[in-house]
Amino acid sequence: MTDRIEVKKTYKTYIGGNFPRTESGRSYKVYDEDENFFANACRCSRKDVRDAVLAAREAFDGWKSRTAYNRGQILYRIAEMLEGRKAQFVEELTVFGSSEKEARNEVYAAIDRLIYYAGWSDKFQQVYSTVNPVASNHFNFSIPDPMGVVSVLAPQNSALLGLVSVIAPIIVGGNTCVVLAARNSPNVAISFAEVLHSSDVPGGIVNLLTGFREELIPHLSSHMDVNAFFYTEELDQETRKQIDENAALNVKRVVKELQDSWDTPEAQNPELIMNFQEIKTTWHPIGN
Repeated sequence: MTDRIEVKKTYKTYIGGNFPRTESGRSYKVYDEDENFFANACRCSRKDVRDAVLAAREAFDGWKSRTAYNRGQILYRIAEMLEGRKAQFVEELTVFGSSEKEARNEVYAAIDRLIYYAGWSDKFQQVYSTVNPVASNHFNFSIPDPMGVVSVLAPQNSALLGLVSVIAPIIVGGNTCVVLAARNSPNVAISFAEVLHSSDVPGGIVNLLTGFREELIPHLSSHMDVNAFFYTEELDQETRKQIDENAALNVKRVVKELQDSWDTPEAQNPELIMNFQEIKTTWHPIGN
């Protein structure tokens, strides 16, 4: 009797609340810690980026109009769903070299980070808003307002905690995002998409793509309907120049927050929410 040939999974993308295969029809091989073939992942294309940005833009107005309290409830629900599947994520992280203890700590930290930002959802506006003195019979308020669609390069050095740490401050503030998952561990990102899908997150708020950075960065940074570009690792000079030049086409905000370790207090901060907020000033007359 011959040995059974194991069926290797092909991880799909997550766009608009669905799990389509890449439009290009291409895939690439993912290898475990010992360089053994582990799974296939979609190698996304420019068309996938466009589809993801379209889904994020369509979802933005509805997500922005949610109350801050409701967005906090939804982040807490994500944490609940991740708690229920923590054994799966521990197993997935150990495939790529983490010890069981390290993987378990990373999953726990990811759950705690979601709860941290859920707690800030209806508070950061109070901290960063101001009442401005004006020389007229008006109240003048400056308040944070979400930017729109954010393109994100997920960290390569932290498949789950890093991913959660870049997504949470973006969406808790009312933005939507298109995230390029870590190339060497895309299965963790798509499994997290399954957590999002089974929670209360509306489709299109978070869109997850897999593939090659050198192929997708030009499209993520040049898309005219993207409002900000976010990365957390040092990139080569030519790539940084390309991002800056592309961002200038529609005055995107480029946010660079370098993090060597995602399990430190510095890796969670309400300032990260404000990276993707604009300050809106309103006037309100006083009296007659």
